[in-house]
Amino acid sequence: MIGVDAGGSRTRVVVADATGETVATAERDGAAVRPGEIERSANVIAAAVRDALSALDPSLGEPSALCAGVAGAGRESERRALSEALRAESLAEDVLVLTDAEIALSDAFGDEAGIVLIAGTGSIAYGRGPTGTLERVGGWGPAIGDEGGGLWIARRALSIVTAATDGREPATSLVGAILTAAELDEVEALIPWASAATTAQIASLAAVVVASAEGGDLRANALLGLAAEELVLHVRTLARALFVDERATVQVALGGGLLEPGSPLRKRVEHRLKSAVPGSKVHASPIVAVRGAVRRALQLVAVAEERAS
Repeated sequence: MIGVDAGGSRTRVVVADATGETVATAERDGAAVRPGEIERSANVIAAAVRDALSALDPSLGEPSALCAGVAGAGRESERRALSEALRAESLAEDVLVLTDAEIALSDAFGDEAGIVLIAGTGSIAYGRGPTGTLERVGGWGPAIGDEGGGLWIARRALSIVTAATDGREPATSLVGAILTAAELDEVEALIPWASAATTAQIASLAAVVVASAEGGDLRANALLGLAAEELVLHVRTLARALFVDERATVQVALGGGLLEPGSPLRKRVEHRLKSAVPGSKVHASPIVAVRGAVRRALQLVAVAEERAS
């Protein structure tokens, strides 16, 4: 089986045996789906899968199933197009394309009720209610959504830098910190840099905001607080939709690069959830989304075998 977790900054692949045990892994750049770039996403995923398979004995044959959880693959048309592109790569006998949130939910709760909140390059919340109903909040992509995600934070930080340079905002250490991270000497140079930078490069500036906030910068601290509020709103909205209201008991799992255990943004989100979603019970263990993809691949094989018998 092959499990794939393809986000905006990184693509992870795990090849597992019939019991779900990992036998090979690989990692490449992000393969999140962007409008009109299905082939690019498929090429990155296929290359990462082949990297992992190259470590195995070819005599083992073609893997039975591949499940890819891909950021940006929420629309049926894009999901279908990516599925077809991956099938054309002949990576496995059967291919299933889901969103990154779906495989995260699978890893966190299996088939049980709960909500996952993911904040990496982008952001999304996905949940299953007590009756099995599935709902999504957020995940609208970098152009019109992804509030609280890395790219969203970074773009606002860049606006803060230019505003502070103009004098429209108070001085902030973000100016020097972002110029250092981008390896630039002056704020004006951020214009061509941002125009040419990849999504991952811009989103990486979120780490600068986190560090500056931890260092006591008031503007960075306020931005991180706003990101936490946006992310908590995702969970609160889903809690109301799936569990009657935010006071009902609901299991919540947090994932993505910005919400790793112990991270500053995760601490803020967890603290805010206590009052905004009083019924929330946050899982201490991290989400390993690619593990959820392997689980779904195993289920795909089991269903196929049941139909054949």
